[in-house]
Amino acid sequence: MFAKSLSASIALFVLAVAPAAQNAQPAGPGGTLTVVSTAPSAISVAPVTSSIRITFDRPVALNTLDARNLRVFGRYSGAHAGALSFEAGGRRVVFTPAAPFSAGEVVWVNLAHGVRGLDGSHLRTAGFAFSFGTSTRASGGTFTQYASLSNRTGGNQTRIYGANATDLNHDGFLDLTTVNEVSADLRVFLNLANGSGNYGSFLTPEPIGDEGSPNEPADFDNDGNADLCVAASNSNSVWVLLGNGDGSFAPAQEIPVGQEPHGIVTLDVDGDGDFDIVNCNRSSDNLSLLLNDGQGLFGAAAFFSGGVSGEYGLAAGDMDKDGITDLVVAGQAGSHIHTLRGNGNGTFTPVGAAVSSGGQTWVVALGDVDGDGDLDASTANSGSGTAGILKNSGGGAFGAVTTVNLGAHTVSTDLGDLDGDGDLDWSVSSFGGGFWRLYRNNGSGSFAFWREITAPSNPSCSILLDTDNDGDLDLALTDEIADVVVLMRNQ
Repeated sequence: MFAKSLSASIALFVLAVAPAAQNAQPAGPGGTLTVVSTAPSAISVAPVTSSIRITFDRPVALNTLDARNLRVFGRYSGAHAGALSFEAGGRRVVFTPAAPFSAGEVVWVNLAHGVRGLDGSHLRTAGFAFSFGTSTRASGGTFTQYASLSNRTGGNQTRIYGANATDLNHDGFLDLTTVNEVSADLRVFLNLANGSGNYGSFLTPEPIGDEGSPNEPADFDNDGNADLCVAASNSNSVWVLLGNGDGSFAPAQEIPVGQEPHGIVTLDVDGDGDFDIVNCNRSSDNLSLLLNDGQGLFGAAAFFSGGVSGEYGLAAGDMDKDGITDLVVAGQAGSHIHTLRGNGNGTFTPVGAAVSSGGQTWVVALGDVDGDGDLDASTANSGSGTAGILKNSGGGAFGAVTTVNLGAHTVSTDLGDLDGDGDLDWSVSSFGGGFWRLYRNNGSGSFAFWREITAPSNPSCSILLDTDNDGDLDLALTDEIADVVVLMRNQ
């Protein structure tokens, strides 16, 4: 949910097990290898120290569960290595991470179609993917500013238009990466990794296209380092930056897409286990699909409709819990939101009809706000000056939107359990109003105003992350005009 987002790094490493054996055996008499259950279950919340258990309908060949076919990636903590073991007569695979996850993050587990049963059966060609969230420590939810990071050199404006938070250097602490509209670059602030939640000065800027903002982390080349992709509106392209594991990136790959790209997501669209990219193109009125070759290189864009007008906001998640990741796309021109169900072969099917998103949607963020086990949506509705909550019926279709009025240009929405009571709270950024607002969840997806934080000038986004590794969520608040990141500690 970082449409204007920050890059937090917690060291995640690639899965290290024996390489997959070449096996030409035909599928066994039992048909397709099938995932029966997972623990944590999809769209649930689990401790940061959780192991991952995947139960199949028959014994699995361990040598096919290699770094290509089983991938675990935390939005904040990055790519995870771990140990594998068997339970239930070889039908249950247990992945024990070598390091804990980060509090309040989303963890993706991708199983590729190369996984096989001992009888020679194959996982379906679509693979199997699921995600879960990690729990946060109970807190009073009182936030106190403790630092402010300047994004400038020599007073030149950069305009922090977005940001991301992922562990870029494998030290177990979350780093921050600003995405900058005017200076057309990324600026990485490495966490001091001493428990203070403080950061050093930014590293050498990494050039990208003009007016970059929406961004997503992933491990595109499966080397264990967190990478980043960014949509840059004025360049009409998506930029992919492969991490070096120390906070720096290799030279960016620029991929031409449609006109005025904005929302961007990473997901496995074709069941091969690696992360592909989909982005919105507002002026082209469509979406772009960029397929990963497995090495972090992307081919030419393929285009398809999002079923809305002026595609702008975009999120990815399994909206119907069938083990295939779906898209949720919002149109700024038509003020609508629509779910596109993933087919597992790089194509998508619309779910019902588009419904009102509550305004001219800029950003979409997903989370289970009412605790019923499926993903709901929150929207930031730009020029309409509102933010919305839409609940999932269970199959990916949304009910009527409930909105709050912020009165001015609303640019970002984020969800996270800020008080550690087990439900997701809501943070909304108002560029025009000059404030961030927090709303507290009552557990059923109804939100009450909690707190307003005045910005130095004009907010672009908020990141809900654990900067000091104490188990609760702190705030990294980006101000586009003042060019600062305001850090607030959860007390």
